[in-house]
Amino acid sequence: MQFGFTLKPENSIERTVALARQAEAAGFVAGWLFDSHVLWRDPYPLLTLMAQATERMRLGTCVTNPGTREPSVTASVLATLDELSGGRMDLGIGRGDSARRVLGKPPTTMATLEEAIRVIRALVAGETIAYEGTDLHFPWTQGWELPVWVAGYGPMALAMTGRVADGLILQLGDPDLIAWLVGQVREAEHAAGRAPGTVRIQAAAPAHIGDRALCRERTRWFPALVSNHVVDLVNKYPREQLPDALTGYIRDRAGYDYLHHAEVGSSNAGFVGDDVTDRFCVLGSVDEHLAKLERLADVGVDQFNIYLMNGDEESILEIYGREIIPAMVGRTPARA
Repeated sequence: MQFGFTLKPENSIERTVALARQAEAAGFVAGWLFDSHVLWRDPYPLLTLMAQATERMRLGTCVTNPGTREPSVTASVLATLDELSGGRMDLGIGRGDSARRVLGKPPTTMATLEEAIRVIRALVAGETIAYEGTDLHFPWTQGWELPVWVAGYGPMALAMTGRVADGLILQLGDPDLIAWLVGQVREAEHAAGRAPGTVRIQAAAPAHIGDRALCRERTRWFPALVSNHVVDLVNKYPREQLPDALTGYIRDRAGYDYLHHAEVGSSNAGFVGDDVTDRFCVLGSVDEHLAKLERLADVGVDQFNIYLMNGDEESILEIYGREIIPAMVGRTPARA
C-alpha cells in the first residue's frame, strides 16, 4: 500500500510547501490539493511550488472538474507542470461538487467528464485531437503520460472509470463499502477488455490519531461532505440499488452550507453520528490505524490518501512516517 495526502489550499503558502517536504521525507508518494477556487486558493500555483520543493512525490488535484476550466486549459497547465516536475503530475477529476455549487451551478454530466478526460490526456501526451470541431495540438509539449484518477461512487461513474481511467478515488474509509464499489469497477474493466486490476484504487479519507472522541470531533465533517454525493445518488438511482450503509445516514440531513465545506466543527455535520464517522474515517491509536489499513488493503486499496485538514497535521505526518508507512508499504493490495 502507498500513501498520499490532500490539503485544502487554505494554509499559508509557506506551510503548504513545508508539509509537502515533510510528507515526502516521511514516505508519502503523492500530494494532492482540493480544487475549489472560490472557497480556497487556486491549486496550480501551489502545485508549482510543491513540485519545486519535492523530488519524487507525484502531485495533482483531488479533484478538479471539467466545468471550472475548459479542458484544454487544464491540459496546458498539467503539461507545463509535467515539464517542470519531470513528469510527476496526476489528474484527479470528477463531475464537480463545491467548485460548481458555490457558483450556483450543478455538477457536469458524465459525458462531459469522459470527453474532458480524453482531451486532457491526449493533449498532455502531445497528440493531435479533434475537439468541438477543431483540431488541437500542443506543439511545445514533450509528450507526457498523464495518469487519470476519477472520483465517483455511482454506477455510471464506476462503469466509466473501469472503461477509461487509471485510478478510482473513493472518498471513503469504509472497507465494506469500498469492496462493493471496487467490485463494480472490476466488472467494468472486464467488460472493456482490460486486465484485472488495471484501475488502481484510492481510499481518500481523514486520518486522526489519539483519543477516539477527539478524533471523531475533528473528522465528523467528512461524512457530511460525502453526503452531498450520496444525495445525488439517491436522487438518480432507486434506493434499493444502493447499500443502506451508504445511504442510511443521510435520512436526518437538513442541508449543506458550502461556505463551511470540509470544515472541522461545521454545523453541516450535526446529523452525523459516531458510527458513520468511525466507518468513513481512520481514527484512534496507531494499532487501530494499522488494523483499518490492513482491511482496506484486503479489499484492494492501493493508495490511502489522508485528508490532512483536521489539525495536528505535522504530527500526523511524523507518526505515519515513523510507525505506519514502514509497516504497510510492503503490503500488497488484494486483487479481485
